[in-house]
Amino acid sequence: MRVSTSERVTGERLSSDSTSACMLSLDRSLRIVAANQEMFRRFHQTDTASICGSPFCTLVHPSIRTRLRNQLERLLDGQQPRVYERSVALLGPDSTVWGDLMATATARDAGRVEGVMAVLRPVEGDAGPMAGRGAPRKILSDMDARILEGVASGASTVQLASTLFLSRGGVEYHVTALLRKMKVKNRPALISKAYSMGFFELGSWPPQVVPDHVK
Repeated sequence: MRVSTSERVTGERLSSDSTSACMLSLDRSLRIVAANQEMFRRFHQTDTASICGSPFCTLVHPSIRTRLRNQLERLLDGQQPRVYERSVALLGPDSTVWGDLMATATARDAGRVEGVMAVLRPVEGDAGPMAGRGAPRKILSDMDARILEGVASGASTVQLASTLFLSRGGVEYHVTALLRKMKVKNRPALISKAYSMGFFELGSWPPQVVPDHVK
């Protein structure tokens, strides 16, 4: 998608037709410089200052924030033609909007990439992996996070004890506490629920707990 100099807008609402898509214009630092009426409506905001000027990635659910930022940076560098992500959740102050995101680079007539045009097509209803996820809950201690990462990577109790400088009994104590906290019965269920709650960054290996969930 190419945008001429005269078509660029800064700190304003993007014009749009009768679409339910949220449209955002981002600069090269991935800050929001413009948004359409639907974006303001979805986030229950009335003034441009409430959205424009904010780093776009801070609105993205933490579980995919790093991966999406990396993809957008590759887009700006010309390493890929577009970005498409399903089930992206944008976290507003009072609401969460989730849907499928497509982003393309915008350029001046000379061809230099100036920023990104992102379009989020919201998915209505409660279905989908991001439905019902609000702001991250800080319910994990630092040790909880390290135990979760180790279990998710397939480490045994002995390996975790060696890595975390705990006794085997200490590892089992922490694992048992996590099972109770997450209300599951075994390690596979623990990791499955942790992923479903967005505790891990999607696409990362070895597994990494999103810092936003750590106290």
